[in-house]
Amino acid sequence: MFSGPGTDQGSTGAEQAAPRRPALSPSRAGDFKQCPLLYRFRAIDRLPETPSKAQVRGTVVHAVLEQLYALPAAERVPETAHALVGPTWARLAEEQPELTAIFTEESDVDEQRASWLASAGGMIDGYFELEDPRRLEPEACELLVETELDSGVLLRGYIDRLDVAPTGEIRVVDYKTGVAPREIGEAKALFQMKFYALALWRLRGVVPRQLRLMYLADRQSLAYAPDEAELKRFERTLDAIWTAILRAAPTGDFRPNKSRLCDWCSHQAICPAFGNTAPDYPGWPEPDSGDETILERAD
Repeated sequence: MFSGPGTDQGSTGAEQAAPRRPALSPSRAGDFKQCPLLYRFRAIDRLPETPSKAQVRGTVVHAVLEQLYALPAAERVPETAHALVGPTWARLAEEQPELTAIFTEESDVDEQRASWLASAGGMIDGYFELEDPRRLEPEACELLVETELDSGVLLRGYIDRLDVAPTGEIRVVDYKTGVAPREIGEAKALFQMKFYALALWRLRGVVPRQLRLMYLADRQSLAYAPDEAELKRFERTLDAIWTAILRAAPTGDFRPNKSRLCDWCSHQAICPAFGNTAPDYPGWPEPDSGDETILERAD
């Protein structure tokens, strides 16, 4: 059984008091791989995107599970988790009032909210069908990892949960509040998990034994076991992505890559691939372009 001291060690990289230099996160690396212009819009222009109900629900569920593991093991039961849903949403809505925009005025807002909170409760039920948190003592939840590769690329990301067995094996766990994906979605999820595995390998010198994706909507769990050779290849992939980003950075030559994923993009109205005009390039950001939002971390 994976267990550990049950304490969140926070960042395993540098302290965050000083301004940070640009870094690569799983979301930003995935954005550039999908569409360089999308990377620019999100990491450099920092254009706002309207969150969906599913995204915000995922954020609430992740926050509930993080709080659940902060409790003594015996208290980690479904009733406790369900009781955390409402207060967690209230706290997030107070901290980020823009999240309340997911409820429209087209119908009764209270009714929408109640139905939406119930759907978050359904995700909690899905989690408890997949495992019993009373039997686990994670080393950390919502763990910030930061490391620099030999090439100089700085990696930064948040791991939902890190389990460490008494014998030292590491398991990386990521909660997904959607259904288990098809080919494109699965590749995106594995890209994210390999990112975490590489960061942990470089930080701790141990290749994670297992990367576990938990899809709470349809109660499915996918496990993957990386190896050193695979992570070395993945490291070269990240090096290539960062090199391409830095090549485009001085001029802003981040080009669109039109695909079926454009159907879900918030920026078609300013995308040249759709006959529109992108805003003027604001220049390469300093000190940091690598942070993920809480919505992205819960995606």
